[in-house]
Amino acid sequence: MQLPSFLLSASDDKTYSEQDFQKGKYILYIYPKDMTPGCSREAQDFQRLQKEFQKLDIHILGLSKDSVTSHKKFCQKESLSFPLLSDPDGTLIKALGAWKEKSMYGKKYMGIDRSTLYIQNGKIQKEWRGVKATGHAEEVLHFCKKH
Repeated sequence: MQLPSFLLSASDDKTYSEQDFQKGKYILYIYPKDMTPGCSREAQDFQRLQKEFQKLDIHILGLSKDSVTSHKKFCQKESLSFPLLSDPDGTLIKALGAWKEKSMYGKKYMGIDRSTLYIQNGKIQKEWRGVKATGHAEEVLHFCKKH
């Protein structure tokens, strides 16, 4: 599947579009909210393993509905060196199939389904859906080392 068209601002003060993913390999992980325990754990794990991904020539990017300002604070707090894309309207998140009906304490609501995409030369090669934050970055790295 090709990446849909998009234009989003990021924590590194750059603007990203699908064109930025046309050459090379990328991990785009989609997460619910900056500064929350699960999302902090996932970000820390990707940061800890970033050098391993770089050896495979793979770039890491995060994506949520949080603002660029929130992303910058999150990057600073967690010492993240990869960009976080801001999708305040959820347009790309929805287009990538990560906006789902969820349930908590019997109440249904719409929210982000923690997901990760492996993108090569603009095409989504692998998807992880309904991800548990702990251990996920290792699982993605293991997959990338084999492909």
